[in-house]
Amino acid sequence: MQRVLSIIGSRCLQLVIMVLVLSFVTFLLMKVTPGDPIRALLKVDDVVVTTAEEERLMKEYGFDQPIFVQYKEWILNVVQLDLGESIIAKRPVFDMIMSRLPATIALSIGGLVALFLISVPIGILGAVYEGRWPDYLSRWIALVGASIPSFWLGLLLIYFFSLKLNILPVMGKGTFAHYILPSITLGVAMAPMYIRLLRERLISTLQSSYIEAAKTRGLRKERILFFHALRGSLIPLVTMFGLSIGSLLGGITVIEILFSWPGMGELIVQAVMQRDYPVIQGYILIVGFLVVITNLVVDLTYLVINPQIKQGKELG
Repeated sequence: MQRVLSIIGSRCLQLVIMVLVLSFVTFLLMKVTPGDPIRALLKVDDVVVTTAEEERLMKEYGFDQPIFVQYKEWILNVVQLDLGESIIAKRPVFDMIMSRLPATIALSIGGLVALFLISVPIGILGAVYEGRWPDYLSRWIALVGASIPSFWLGLLLIYFFSLKLNILPVMGKGTFAHYILPSITLGVAMAPMYIRLLRERLISTLQSSYIEAAKTRGLRKERILFFHALRGSLIPLVTMFGLSIGSLLGGITVIEILFSWPGMGELIVQAVMQRDYPVIQGYILIVGFLVVITNLVVDLTYLVINPQIKQGKELG
């Protein structure tokens, strides 16, 4: 229990530091990048706008203040769970993100399920039949999967399963069928590195002394594989998952736009195009929070997979 509390305390401290650093860097980058949200709001390319109108809105949104003053006001509001108001939509940023977040999380879970169903069987197949045709097939699948851009794979799936066979919906969110194509696209995009990692780790584990001892005791091959070797091979996969969660949340934006999925992807793309600073800052803050929370779950998962960590021992 002391180990668990230590991990949770460490992650909470990291969360606070991460929020401060990430929020300041994001705030600074938004201010120095080209583009002006006030000019975007006034649509200066379409209508004539006076300097007085621009100055009035600059003062209204606090953009006439020094950048450190603006950041101080923003972070004080964040502490009170107030992410500000969208400059373009005129709605609270927190409400805008929360209305889209469940769809993004649902699609992420679908992608992880697809990732598990694809990578684990193929990785096991490659390790068990090392040097034979199933192993070559697993490596070929991993190579092809790593070579295909996710957006192109998504277009191929739409073409065959939606347009040609007409058995799955093209886009949108509603029924279980709407989850299939975007989840498969997301899962296939992440699967190659997990297939390779699981195969290599499982081959190494199957050659270890405790597996040989289990064989000597007469345990069944299936029991050795799934209850001993596979469990010992999961730690690097869990570590990889913790490291790639940021890539997952970034890559899912492309999938959401491709399938017109009503998640945070469309929201952040529109915010970037319109220089809607409060929405961009709120989005990055929420994603950073999710990454830290996920890594906390990963650390706690280590305790379940490898009891030695619970006793404070380092991984070998």
